[in-house]
This record gives sequence, structure tokens and C-alpha cells, in this order.
Amino acid sequence: TMPSIFSYQSAEVDWCESNFERSAVIAEYYNTDGTSLFSFLLLLSWCWRVLVWGAFSELQVNHGTFMPLLLVGVFSMYFHMTLSYVGQLLDELSILWTLAVAYSFWYPQAYFPKCIKTRRHFFWLTGITTVISTFMSFIKPTLNAYALNCIAFHLLYLTWRELKKCNDKRVHRMAAVMVMWWALAITSWISDRWLCWLWQAINFPYFHSFWHVLIALSLLYCCPLVIYFDVSYEMPSFKPKLEYWPSDSWPVVVPYVTLEEPHKQC
Repeated sequence: TMPSIFSYQSAEVDWCESNFERSAVIAEYYNTDGTSLFSFLLLLSWCWRVLVWGAFSELQVNHGTFMPLLLVGVFSMYFHMTLSYVGQLLDELSILWTLAVAYSFWYPQAYFPKCIKTRRHFFWLTGITTVISTFMSFIKPTLNAYALNCIAFHLLYLTWRELKKCNDKRVHRMAAVMVMWWALAITSWISDRWLCWLWQAINFPYFHSFWHVLIALSLLYCCPLVIYFDVSYEMPSFKPKLEYWPSDSWPVVVPYVTLEEPHKQC
């Protein structure tokens, strides 16, 4: 008989960590517990809160663009806890839908395809593409994670194009830190996927849990960058400025954006 799509270990993907080693109900303990996904949710919550303290007090932004990030954490916890087929698809599709929302609201209009004239048209294009991609995700689920990771290269390309037009050293530094965390994150992800035999041999199969924390750190720097560039396009009368909480001198900081309205000359 075919296993239920909700059954434990019915997923097509199994990460390097040994299953049910530390709990009878949690398949991958460290990929599920506070050392990984709790950190992911905590960092994103801090990111959202500090952004609210900064630019969001003046910038009219749809806060719903950040809510899908929380669903990514919840569905990822469910997947790693059960390793079920449904959990795998929810984990992957929540990332796809989060990217779709982010592209819909934050993608610069200057980079729209020539056939797209308005943001509303771009919403339709993004929506249709997301629906098609969602159905395609069911064809070969083992390839979904690789396809989703490849989207990062497009985001890095857009960041590079924006940095070419920006002379603010703080922006360049923040982008460099974001790329550093992303590089460490994707290295951990690939290591867990392709070098599992090595990590199991030395009894250290936890690199996927590192991925959760490192990609959250990368997003912590990515979100303010996106807002900084968005302000430059959508609110040219304001001058965006990157700040750090609690202080520039701290080794670990939470970045955010403030808005400075330039003085009008008479």
C-alpha cells in the first residue's frame, strides 16, 4: 500500500541528521528545536520589530510581506519533525510563496520586463508564475530545494546592480555582510546534502541546522537593504539611512533604515 502523504518519513528528502535519535516524536531533533528554527523565527521577529521602529513609522509598507517568513519557519519545523511528504511540500512552497510576495511588493519597477507597465500588471505576472511553479513543484519534489536556492543568484545580481549606483559605504558594507552569511549558509546546506557520509563518520551531522541560523542572519541584513533601495525608488524626496541597533560599536548588531527628509531650499 502507498504510504500516507502525512505519514512520518514519507518525504522524498531526508537530511543528514539521524532520525528519532533524541525524541520518539521528532524525526530530526536539531533541525527542529531551538538551536535552528527557533533562532530563525527569533531573528526574523527582531528584524521586523526594528524595521518598524525605523523606516516603517514613516514609510507606508504592507506589513504582510513579512508574515510569510513566519510561515516558512512553522512549516519547516513541521517538516523536520515529521519528514512527511506534506511537510516537505509545505516547507518548499512556503518559501516559494514568500519569494513571490517579496518580488510582488519590492521588485524595483526599473527592472520590470518591457511588456509590464505597472505594478498591478507585475502582480499578475508574479501570480501566474507562482501558480505554475507551485504545480511544477509536485512533479519532482527532490529538485525544489535546488531551484529555490538558485533564485538567490538573481537576488545577488540585483544587489550588485544597485550597489553600482550607490556610493554609501554603509550600504556596501551591509551588502558584504549579507553575502558573507549567505555564503556560509549555502555552504552548510550543500555540505549537509553532499558530504553527509563525512559528517556521519565523525558524528557531526548538524550542518542543516546551521543553515537555518545562517540564512536567518543573511535575511537580517537583506531586509533593510531591500527597504533602503525601495525608498530610493518610491520616495525620492526622502533620504534613506542605514542605522544599527543597539550601537555601531557592538560586534553583533541589528540593522534598520531611517528616513531623512532633505531641507527644501527657498
